[in-house]
Amino acid sequence: MELKEDTIRAQYEAALGMVTGFDHAPRLGKAVEVPQAERSAGIGTRPRFRSTVPGMVTRSTTRPGGVRIADRVDAMGDGLMSPVQAAVLNALRRGVAIALAMGETLAAQSGLAELKKANLEARLPEGKRAEFTEGLQAEALAVLFTFANATAFLLAPHLGSATVEIGEVDEVLTDNAPLALQGALWELDQDIGALATDEVRLVAVVAAFAEALMKKVALRAEGAARMGAFTSNSWKVEADGLTISGFKPTRAAKGGVLTMQFKKPTEVVGNHIAKYQSLRLSKMLMAYDFERRLNPFAELGGFIFTFMGDGKPGTGKTTLIQMMAGLLNDYCKVAGYPFRYQNFSIDQIDSYQGKSGQNAKAFIDGIIDPTVIAFGTIDDIDQVAGKRGDRQSSAGQQEVTAVFMGAFAGANTVVRGNCTFGMFSNYPENVDDALRQRAGARFLVDGPQTREDYIDILSLLLGKNHSIPVGDHQLFAAQEIRKAVAASFEGHSRPHEAGLVKVWDRVAGEIGPLDTIAKIGAYLKAIQQADERFTGRAIKNITDAVKVRAMEFELPDAWMENPDLFLFKGYDEKLAMIRGLMTPITVEMVIQEINRYADSEFRYADKSDEVAIAAMVRDFGRTEEAKRRYLEGKG
Repeated sequence: MELKEDTIRAQYEAALGMVTGFDHAPRLGKAVEVPQAERSAGIGTRPRFRSTVPGMVTRSTTRPGGVRIADRVDAMGDGLMSPVQAAVLNALRRGVAIALAMGETLAAQSGLAELKKANLEARLPEGKRAEFTEGLQAEALAVLFTFANATAFLLAPHLGSATVEIGEVDEVLTDNAPLALQGALWELDQDIGALATDEVRLVAVVAAFAEALMKKVALRAEGAARMGAFTSNSWKVEADGLTISGFKPTRAAKGGVLTMQFKKPTEVVGNHIAKYQSLRLSKMLMAYDFERRLNPFAELGGFIFTFMGDGKPGTGKTTLIQMMAGLLNDYCKVAGYPFRYQNFSIDQIDSYQGKSGQNAKAFIDGIIDPTVIAFGTIDDIDQVAGKRGDRQSSAGQQEVTAVFMGAFAGANTVVRGNCTFGMFSNYPENVDDALRQRAGARFLVDGPQTREDYIDILSLLLGKNHSIPVGDHQLFAAQEIRKAVAASFEGHSRPHEAGLVKVWDRVAGEIGPLDTIAKIGAYLKAIQQADERFTGRAIKNITDAVKVRAMEFELPDAWMENPDLFLFKGYDEKLAMIRGLMTPITVEMVIQEINRYADSEFRYADKSDEVAIAAMVRDFGRTEEAKRRYLEGKG
């Protein structure tokens, strides 16, 4: 439904009165000593709006309990209000007006408006008093959340890099909507006075307060009655592009400015399958339909929501990230789509209990935002996410593991196809098994392998400031992607890891070529008997990878360069165009993907076992040496 602009603007006078000034005696919050807004005698004052709204104060701003947000913000400047100050005050007035309009709309829909009228006329039946009280509380909670949601949304474009710790919001009153807003604005006024030392921090304080207020109100609303009218419907504020959907925060469609050094596909040497899948995944993301909020590839089953890239140090994981982020950034610029890239690193593990989990949740929420195309990476995930049961993992790392597991394959996970998560590690065997298996695809980042690869990378890294002849070699011919990828996939027609080779040879000797679903199923069971971690989730990941192989085509470059050819078409037309490019699933595809996935699991297991054995050997050696020294000391 639409929250009409006329309804919102009808609340502007009351909203401006709240921002300009009112008195409030705090009930739950504790007042702090905040300097009053003052001007030097040499600076002239501008005429101020005098509110005609009953209950709004129009006198001096120096009396205790007086809330004058407009004066406080204005006093931060040099006598002339800056664009940032004006943006904050406009966002607050607009947020209050939207909240009041939402309260009025809900009251009309729920019957609360009639009860208010009856109460004013002293004809409210005794039996309706409980319903009236519950209705006022529900309206107050909805109005508070809408105010915070709208304010945070409107201020999002003005946010800088500064962050402010607000703490918990205390003055959350639910007697009625106007009192609830006055309590929130009183506490915001306190926070601005105490924490907003300049314009950058002013925006950060208001935004942080809005986020904290949303969290507090959402928690209060969990046990509240008569919230159905607010939680079961959605409203659109057309002028702002704001959607109000119950107690779910609305994120502004804002992409970050990327400062990383992008890499072109030709600058990625080796890593043929990983490079090919990254190229295709970048174009898949661009098929996302913002109106339908769904990607045709996600509906057809060929979309990679999570993947893991593993390899030795220096094999090109960072280069792959730079390549994929660069491609998406360029594609989104052409299409005019907001693009967001974020990396979650060890820096976001905090010593405060619960903070690491909050950081991880904020990272996930920023990437899955359906209003942007997004790419999220977790570099060195073996250090960031703790292995359950590992005593060396901190509480913060364990929190991060729990958040990622729920986000990547939890009960509430929804794959829309607007984003993808890449987990990268030099030591994937140290990643929690359950978390690692939530990576739907595996990118083995093995770097340059052949003689041609090493010649190509040497030439690439030397640059052009030399006259050394190339010799008998055609530069970058070996990096021709389709030829290299075909050879790489064919290389998985047989497994590589020793443990899996034994399983393959035994099954093939017993039942012959794996050319039916029954025989392939027998091979999968044999793998599970050799490695109990090869569960149903592994089968799902394999079948997802096979479906990706069925999409064994690249969306034409022309479709990315000219958005009208594909990107700007309707969802159903995009779906039909993609269906026309699909290829049938073959036995070879299934076998190759089973071997690729199982090879990676056996590789991880072997490394993990070797690490554990080496640690035990060191422990036994220390024990023996301690015994020897102990006996020598006694002797």
